[in-house]
Amino acid sequence: MLPLMVTRPPAGRSRALRHGVARAISKRGLGSRTQAARWVHEGRVRVNGKVVHDAEFPVRPDLDRVEIDEQECLTAPRRVLMLNKPRGLVTTRQDERGRDTVYRCLADATLPWLAPVGRLDKASEGLLLFSNDPVWAARISDPRTGLPKTYHVQIDCLPGRALLAAIRRGVVVDGEPLSADSVRLLRSGARNAWLELVLHEGRNRQIRRLLAAFEVSVLRLVRVAVGPLSLGELPKGQWRMLSPKEMASL
Repeated sequence: MLPLMVTRPPAGRSRALRHGVARAISKRGLGSRTQAARWVHEGRVRVNGKVVHDAEFPVRPDLDRVEIDEQECLTAPRRVLMLNKPRGLVTTRQDERGRDTVYRCLADATLPWLAPVGRLDKASEGLLLFSNDPVWAARISDPRTGLPKTYHVQIDCLPGRALLAAIRRGVVVDGEPLSADSVRLLRSGARNAWLELVLHEGRNRQIRRLLAAFEVSVLRLVRVAVGPLSLGELPKGQWRMLSPKEMASL
C-alpha cells in the first residue's frame, strides 16, 4: 500500500478522540471497516510499532501511528466516481442472495476502494456516486446537510393538476411523512407520463411509496442529478471519475 498525504487537524482541536483501529483505517479512505478488520485479524496492522489483533483496539487518530504491512496508514486523497446504474443491480458490494451488484460495472477497472454514496434500489437506475471518503459521503447523503436529488419518473397514468398538487403536499404512510420538494410534469403520452421529482431526503423507496399512496404505479425511475451534478450523456452501465471542480461543487 503506497503512503499518501495525511491531513492534520486544525490547531487546538481536542486530541482525546479515540476510534477502534478498523474504523480509523476506514475513515482514512483505504478500505471498508470490514476489510480493515480483516487486515487486523490477519496481523497486518501495527499501532505505534506493535501488531494488534483486535479491530476495536483504541487509537488516537491524530497521535498514534497506524501501519498496514509496515507502511504508515495515511489519509488517501478523496476520489469520487459517478456511475449510470442500470436496472436490476443492487447497491451493495456483496449480496447475500447472490444477485448482481453495482460493482459488476466496475469489475474491469483498476480502482481504489470505493463505496456507494447512498443507494438506488434494484429497480431504479441513473446517477449513483461512489467515494473513498466516508465522512464526505455521509454529509452528501444527510438530508440536513446534503444536496437535492432529481429524478425522472415514468408513471402509469396521466396526472392532472390536483394529483400533482397532492403529491407535492405529501402523505403519511404507516406513520411516516412522505413528500417531494417539487413535482412537475415533463411530458405525456397516450397512457402514461413522465414526472420530475426533487427530494432532499432519501427514505427507503420514498418515491414509489409516495406515488403508491395515490394509486400511481412507477414504470421507470431514473436519478438524473445530485445537486449541480448531472448524469448528462454518460451511457448506461458506464462510469467516470469526477474532476476536482465537480467534487468542489458538491
